Amino acid sequence: MLLLACVAFTSCKSKRAVLKGSPGDVVKPQAFIADKYAEMMNVDTRNITNGRLYSFIDQWYGTPYKFAGLDHNGVDCSGFTYLLQQEVYGINIPRNTGKQINVIKRKYEEDLREGDLVFFDFDGRKFSHVGVYLQNGYVVHASTRRGVMIVRLKDPSMYKYFSRGGSIEGTNLAQNE
Repeated sequence: MLLLACVAFTSCKSKRAVLKGSPGDVVKPQAFIADKYAEMMNVDTRNITNGRLYSFIDQWYGTPYKFAGLDHNGVDCSGFTYLLQQEVYGINIPRNTGKQINVIKRKYEEDLREGDLVFFDFDGRKFSHVGVYLQNGYVVHASTRRGVMIVRLKDPSMYKYFSRGGSIEGTNLAQNE
């Protein structure tokens, strides 16, 4: 009976993303993470190379939006990018969107690389929203309605508000150039 309970308990255990390595390290992703995000972004599993990035996203995915929030109970867009840049890349950036725009080197849309920041002008306000470019035209951000999520940059609900994107000055975040 005890053996049956142990087997049932361990087989029901869900897989959890683990942040391996240190900020700035590029580590191989766990297989289930690579499979999940490759499918989500319509890329080959081999293109998911930054295990820290996708594990971080997995840990935060679905976290609700909360203005000025900075934890798993709720996070806003600039707080999410702030934490992602620290935990994944070991880079400190300003906490709010209005200041984050000042630390990027602007790029053409087709030149965006994984880890670059992307900015949007919602409600007629310049640079009122920020996300992080992933690959194949996908962005991770903290949506006010759906929390932390991944969406295509060219999704009509986002793209009409897209303002600019770029890499954080003084860094080279592109892992696969």
